[in-house]
Amino acid sequence: MLDTNVRSSGLVERYREAAPALAVSNVVIDSLLQHRSVRAYTQQALPPGTLEALVAAAQSAATSSNLQTWSVVAVQDPARRERLAVLAGNQRHVAEAPLFLAWIADLSRAERRGEQAGQPMEALPYLEAFMLAVIDAALAAQNATAAAESLGLGTVYIGGMRNHPEHVAAELALPPGAMVVFGLCVGYADPGQPAAMVKPRLPQSAVLFHEQYDVSAEPGIIAGYDETLRAFQQEQSMKPQGWSELITKRLGSAKALSGRDHLREAVIKLGFSLK
Repeated sequence: MLDTNVRSSGLVERYREAAPALAVSNVVIDSLLQHRSVRAYTQQALPPGTLEALVAAAQSAATSSNLQTWSVVAVQDPARRERLAVLAGNQRHVAEAPLFLAWIADLSRAERRGEQAGQPMEALPYLEAFMLAVIDAALAAQNATAAAESLGLGTVYIGGMRNHPEHVAAELALPPGAMVVFGLCVGYADPGQPAAMVKPRLPQSAVLFHEQYDVSAEPGIIAGYDETLRAFQQEQSMKPQGWSELITKRLGSAKALSGRDHLREAVIKLGFSLK
């Protein structure tokens, strides 16, 4: 446990000057605070049983009504990882990491059970069912990520799986009602290309509200965070860019979606009606 007003090194890295004082902590929280994206991997094989341990952790995440509307495809074949890397926007770490996990919002299993029971699954075509599956997949994947990092492995999420979701589905032979919503690279970080330091996040005052949502102090909080992020980027020899600039560039143009502006149409083609 931490004493009141003590700030761990991980906490300071995560928030910089805005680091809150924690009265409680443990090794799990410390591990979570150290999360960073790893985009360069060695070819060292993972220990036997690692994949099964990660899936066990994933299956221990919460799942709505125990419906378990997610699946995962473990991709270890180098040629398939190469093809997925191209589909993800030529992200080389997808090909280089020894394990790539494709996380799937999966309503197809429920559909098959309904067919077997002779029961029309009237709720499946609704947006709620798709959201449920996406949330289930995200919760499961985050558990797996935390487990991987506790084993000394590096990870990075790959949203580029949504650039060409129909091609990804074909590559992985997904049935209708199943879609890869993101991927996850897993492996040992390459010490010759170290990952960036822990990236500072927004101060808690920007995301934590008490009783009701309140943005009255937001302009000053965001301005301070812009400066914190620029300082971090300069330390990492990156082009300084405040969070305000980042978010307006990333979300200010449909072109920045890298093809995902057609995602709704692709989701429907993959078997989700989204009523």
